[in-house]
Amino acid sequence: MSRLEHPDNARSASQHALLGRTYGSGFEPNLEDWLLHRPRRVILGEGARWAIWYPLRRYGAFATLPHDEQGGILREHGRIGHAFGEAGLVQDIRLACFGLDRDDNDFVIGLIGRELHPLSACVQAMRSTRQTAQYMQHMGPFFLGRTLWQSPLRP
Repeated sequence: MSRLEHPDNARSASQHALLGRTYGSGFEPNLEDWLLHRPRRVILGEGARWAIWYPLRRYGAFATLPHDEQGGILREHGRIGHAFGEAGLVQDIRLACFGLDRDDNDFVIGLIGRELHPLSACVQAMRSTRQTAQYMQHMGPFFLGRTLWQSPLRP
């Protein structure tokens, strides 16, 4: 039996699979591009040398907050991501995974960049936001990857 065929390896692989779908928040200037093309550009772009992928799940109490309060919490969190993005340090891919994985996570997040340190620093900076500090039930496990080869980005 090969290493990949071993039953323990198959069980381990299925426990570490991440599955999600692209989604829009209503603020995208071009929804089709956001949903279908941007994720490929980010993953296959020049800046995609390192990646940190992780699932997360919020406490249910977040969903019961008034929409304007949810929006304020998300904007606080988003400002940090935008600052890293505008500095050219981090790009993200956010996938919704409601009902798609065995742990009932809400999202799968991919942070992609040229260097590893800014990706970790972005996660660290977001720990102090209200969303993460008060409403995050679970984050991780974290999967770290380094690009060894990329398919060419085709239009």
